Amino acid sequence: MIFTIAIDGPAAAGKGTLAKALAAHYGLPHLDTGSLYRAVAVKVLAGGAPADAARALTPADLAAPNLRSPEVGAEASRVAAIPEVRAALLAFQQRFALQEGGAVLDGRDVGTVIAPDAPVKLFVTASDISRAERRLSEFKRAGVDTDFETVLRDMQDRDARDAARDAAPMLAADDAITIDTSELTAEEVLAVAIDLIDEIRG
Repeated sequence: MIFTIAIDGPAAAGKGTLAKALAAHYGLPHLDTGSLYRAVAVKVLAGGAPADAARALTPADLAAPNLRSPEVGAEASRVAAIPEVRAALLAFQQRFALQEGGAVLDGRDVGTVIAPDAPVKLFVTASDISRAERRLSEFKRAGVDTDFETVLRDMQDRDARDAARDAAPMLAADDAITIDTSELTAEEVLAVAIDLIDEIRG
């Protein structure tokens, strides 16, 4: 049986935290699809060509120490708009989604492109202010020197790029269930999602 849980949404809405928690709860493998584009971005920032970097990606690349830096995040949004990059990474993501037993994937086009037939599709979102506050806290814990206004502006710019790109734009699938996490704790979001998934599973 293949039971795929597809989770999409903008940066810092909590989709990654939810995806990891759901994977642990249901005993399923998890893939943060955004990490693939971040890994490509690291290679591009080092001078590589985007499509070549995507085709040559290895599991070791996903452990790059600067994978979560603001610069890499911004570049990841740019390389993700390149059709050749998306095509190079699509097959890997689809194989992961369709493995025996199922999987949990989070990103920006999981429910619309990678796993359009997934029985569970969630779109996790939050207000710009809430997301910027969360991302700023992450940066501070990582020792990144930035401020709220910069984080908010960068996040809004990235949202605009991700939503406007021709290749697999960020949007909720028609049959996705939206969860707004602005006023919810991670534990509350998980409880809501589990109730929804268990109802779908019957």
